[in-house]
Amino acid sequence: MGERIYKGCERLYKGVEFNNLKEIIANTEKEYGDRPAFKFKDEKTSEITTMSYKEYIGKINALGTALIDMGFKGKRIGVISENRYEWEMSYLAVVSGVGVVVPLDKSLPENEILSLIERSEMEAIIYSSKYDDAMAIAQDNELGKVRCFISMDEQNDDDAVYSLAKVVEKGEKLIKEGNRSYLDAEIDNTQMSIMLFTSGTTSKSKAVMLSHRNLCANIYDISTVFDCTTNDTFLSFLPLHHVFECTVGFLYPFAVGSSIGFCQGIRHIAENVKDYEVSCMISVPILYDNIYKKIMQGIEKQGKKDIVKFGSTIAKGLGMIGLDVRRKVFKDVIKNLGGHVRLFVAGGAAFGKDTEKGFNEFGIECYQGYGLTETAPVIAAEHKGCSREGSIGKPLPSMQVKILDPDELGIGELAAKGPSIMIGYYGNSENPFTSDGWFKTGDLAYIDKDGYIFITGRQKSVIVLKNGKNVYPEEVETLLNEIPGVKESFVYGKPENGDSSDLKICAELVYDLDKVKSLYGVENPEEIKDKLWEKVKEVNKSMPTYKYVKEIIVTTEELIKTTTLKIKRFEEIKKVIK
Repeated sequence: MGERIYKGCERLYKGVEFNNLKEIIANTEKEYGDRPAFKFKDEKTSEITTMSYKEYIGKINALGTALIDMGFKGKRIGVISENRYEWEMSYLAVVSGVGVVVPLDKSLPENEILSLIERSEMEAIIYSSKYDDAMAIAQDNELGKVRCFISMDEQNDDDAVYSLAKVVEKGEKLIKEGNRSYLDAEIDNTQMSIMLFTSGTTSKSKAVMLSHRNLCANIYDISTVFDCTTNDTFLSFLPLHHVFECTVGFLYPFAVGSSIGFCQGIRHIAENVKDYEVSCMISVPILYDNIYKKIMQGIEKQGKKDIVKFGSTIAKGLGMIGLDVRRKVFKDVIKNLGGHVRLFVAGGAAFGKDTEKGFNEFGIECYQGYGLTETAPVIAAEHKGCSREGSIGKPLPSMQVKILDPDELGIGELAAKGPSIMIGYYGNSENPFTSDGWFKTGDLAYIDKDGYIFITGRQKSVIVLKNGKNVYPEEVETLLNEIPGVKESFVYGKPENGDSSDLKICAELVYDLDKVKSLYGVENPEEIKDKLWEKVKEVNKSMPTYKYVKEIIVTTEELIKTTTLKIKRFEEIKKVIK
């Protein structure tokens, strides 16, 4: 029997099909010019104001025109800041007629930011005041090729730094005078227009080369399986430099005329969701898991658990005959979430076992997607009519997937092929493609008989036992994270009796002290460990014996993570194995 190739799912909606982002900008201005592109909250008055797409696109065109006039045509330009409209304006201005945009991770330490400025060979950078010190060092040391610094927050130019507002004003003036260098700029849809660095230290991070074709193919696919419109508002929460947030939470809403509200911080999520009347969210599972747990804790405190269970049964029964009453039955839950939320999309890790099912029962569509920086980013996703618990759904319409070298359980490396897959790595000889052009994701997966994809873990993190059995840490962590009081966990293999080939499965559990006190009536570290060990042994009983966790350590210290909240496994393992 030959290798099986799984083709993409069917398109449900017409979608938005364009060749490049410049075409998307023109269409958005034409179709949605008077619609609100952004919603802003005044921190002093809490008043919500908006910016129309027409005004926003006017600023994009002005900035692009000014940058060309300043000599940056065809050059690389960096952007780094918190999530804000100036970031999105800068990104689109650079990429749609000036040169190559280089988004930098806003959470990197200063030395790594400076290293990437040099590695990327950027010649200008647009940044917020948070990075003033780093930019001053870059200036003083004449770092790399960068020769122009543009501040999002300075209101006036000085000898060393340009004001972004003034640069935009200059561009507006140039356009009024008839300058069409940017407005008429032609786009090469297949050349590198975006340089993105993967997470990791600067010496190991790879520079991913993406094109307009890559992004537009992904936007088109997403728009044909999700039905977001001008009536929707997205909450911008994940860092914009990350391609998941950039494509799905910024470029896709931009293409369909939805609005974006910028989250003021993790503590303000609930408040922002209500104030901006958010209907759609793109985030990581841990956020949704925490929201769901808080909802269920509130329901239990009110003694309404049985009522909710009964309501779910009634709603499910009526749904079978075509009557969807979930949002009416659970109107109080929806109201507590702002009253408008209808879609949660997650990527980067697996949901807690109850979260996806629970939100869907409340009438909030909750789906899981999967992708990588190298694939711009979505390869597969659940959506209406294409959802299965624990899976990442099926490939998007223009994508194909297959499993490389599957074992006896059908588990092997997931490979993908399609128009959104990167050009390659810049300045790196590593080739992640097979000889016949399939991109190797580095993730292990299996595909069921109906074509649903199930990720079992990263190929690099799989624990191979002496008996040849494979343990996928992410699978075990999902179960451990369900233990009441456990915030997160890290599963790893530890050499036994000094034999590096004989590993035992161990886990580091990060617990919430207040919850552990409340749930178990213990607060002494040793008592907490004993109580959590009892719970781990219960989890063990749900797994094959070779996956049993045989040793734990407990802590209140958070795990080391990337800016998109993925565990940095190699750094964490150095911490726990000394």
